[in-house]
Amino acid sequence: QVQLVESGGGLVQAGGSLRLSCAASGRTFRSYAMGWFRQAPGKEREFVAVISLSGSNTYYTDSVKGRFTISRDNAKNTVYLQMNSLKPEDTAVYYCATLRAAWGTRAPTDFTSWGQGTQVTVSS
Repeated sequence: QVQLVESGGGLVQAGGSLRLSCAASGRTFRSYAMGWFRQAPGKEREFVAVISLSGSNTYYTDSVKGRFTISRDNAKNTVYLQMNSLKPEDTAVYYCATLRAAWGTRAPTDFTSWGQGTQVTVSS
């Protein structure tokens, strides 16, 4: 099973940028599509973005389209989330996970191997 560790979170002003990283252990990283989710206090975990095994296909939730970019480096066993033009409503704990179901699902229950999360706080 893949183990994931997120990093790169922090405090940033609205309009700023952050780059999150998700480092995976194990040789099977390139066998999984990877997703980013986020969870704000008192809210359910929300899908943010997903990237295919090769990185050629990506999908974003509407609220981050044009601002966030997901990418992966299979040689480094790492998936990234570049976040630009951040808004206060982007404040949440961000998690990465591996997709264990068919491409196209966005449900958290279809993802596994969750990392511990990294806090992103956007001040207004």
